[in-house]
This record gives sequence, structure tokens and C-alpha cells, in this order.
Amino acid sequence: MRLRNIWLYIGAIIFSIIFLFPIYVLILITFVPNHFTIDAFYPSLVPRGFTLLYLVQSIKTLDLLSPVLRSLAAAFIVGGLAVALGIPAGYGLSKLTAKISNKIVVLMFLVNMMPGLVVAIPIATYFIRVGLYNDYIGVGLAQELVVLPVAVFIILGGFRALPRDLENQALVDGASMWTSLGRVLIPLNRAPIFVAFLLSWMTSWDEFTYAVIVSPASPTFPVKLYNYISRGEPSLASAFALIVTIPVIIIAAILQKYLKGQYLSGGMI
Repeated sequence: MRLRNIWLYIGAIIFSIIFLFPIYVLILITFVPNHFTIDAFYPSLVPRGFTLLYLVQSIKTLDLLSPVLRSLAAAFIVGGLAVALGIPAGYGLSKLTAKISNKIVVLMFLVNMMPGLVVAIPIATYFIRVGLYNDYIGVGLAQELVVLPVAVFIILGGFRALPRDLENQALVDGASMWTSLGRVLIPLNRAPIFVAFLLSWMTSWDEFTYAVIVSPASPTFPVKLYNYISRGEPSLASAFALIVTIPVIIIAAILQKYLKGQYLSGGMI
């Protein structure tokens, strides 16, 4: 058993290194002179210098504040809608048999199985007609197609995990369906609901395909960042990306206690 734990720790360390390596490279590009990193024929993975030039220039010269605000607005729209629509959908699906509700959940994921461009182009065409093109609200509504199935899946698992006797007892005591849902089931299901919001928010924050198709003239942060990198300013873009990414990483690390397997399983049986 002790040997097994040692191998588990070794595996965890290896996976942590793999996932943290891009962050480390981002830090190198931000704080190490370019002739040691992106301009070098063999870039050094060991810091061989230090500079704050790219960080200062990125704050002074790059117009990324507006895209960041648009990304934040779209992310909160996506997270809020995911919860607002996911709660009644998950509650309703939990009333069906597992065989039927599981098939419905699989059908909801059909949009995620299709290439993003195939879905984004007709959406953008329709948004032009209704005035949501080049608007962060349109971006949020388009991204909702991606995150809503996941949110419903997670919230459904939370409702399935609750004993049915809780709702039955509330109904016997005279509570209506909406009262038992709002005062009993949702408070007990708050952890999966929070996980659904967090994952939806993070997915929207990093989403690129729908954002670049639906709002090219008013880009979100990932799209604007890509534009700067494609113009030959990777150091400045990386520096600003690091500034914005660090708070997100800190928030995710603080809230990771909610990201438990039972909340992500969807209660599939």
C-alpha cells in the first residue's frame, strides 16, 4: 500500500509539471529578454535574465482593458444563464427515469460534437438581423450552447444524489413544488450549482471560436490577444495575459474544493 501511494504521488507530480509547464513558459517570455526565449534558436528553459520592460510596455501600449471587460461580461452572462436554465432542466430530468433522462442529456451534447464553425456561422448570420452581432451579449448567448449541456449534466447529478424523501416530506408539510425546490432542494444542491457556474464561467472566459465569429469588431480578450500575437508582439501579449491569468488561477485554486468527482459525474446510472 505504501509503494502504491509513492507511485500515486509520483504520477501526480508528473501530471502537475505537464499542466503547469505552459504557465512557466508564459512567465519566461514575460520576464526574460527575448534573445533568451522566443528569438533564440534554442530557447533556454532556465531563466538567464530578468526584465520588466515587456510588462510595463504591455500595460502602456496594448488596448486590452476593453476586451477584458467584454470577456468578463460575457462570462457572467454565460454562467448566470447556465445556472438559471440548468436548475429547472436538471430538476425536470431528475423526475424522469435514468434511461430516458440519460438519452436526453446525450442529445443535448450533440452541439458540442459538431465543429464550432459549423454552428457559429449561422448563429452570427441570425445575430446580424436581431442586432446582437459584435456585441458581448451575443457572444454570451452563442457560448451558452457549449456550456449549457455540461451545466445541466452537473446539476442533474446533484438532484439525483438527494434523497427523494426530502421533497416528499416538504410536500406533505404543505409546501408547493416551487417552495420545496427553492427552500429545500436548491440549497442542498448549491455545491453542484456552483460548480456548474464556475465551469461555465471559465469556459466562456477562454472560448475563441464563437467569440471571433460573432463579435470580430468588438473582440473579447482571447481574440484580441491572438490578434496581437499574430502581429508579432508575443512578449507584450504574454505579459498582459499573465497579468489577467494570475487572478483567475488564484480564484480557481481557492474554489477547487468544490470541483469534486461526485459533482462532475452527473449522477449517471
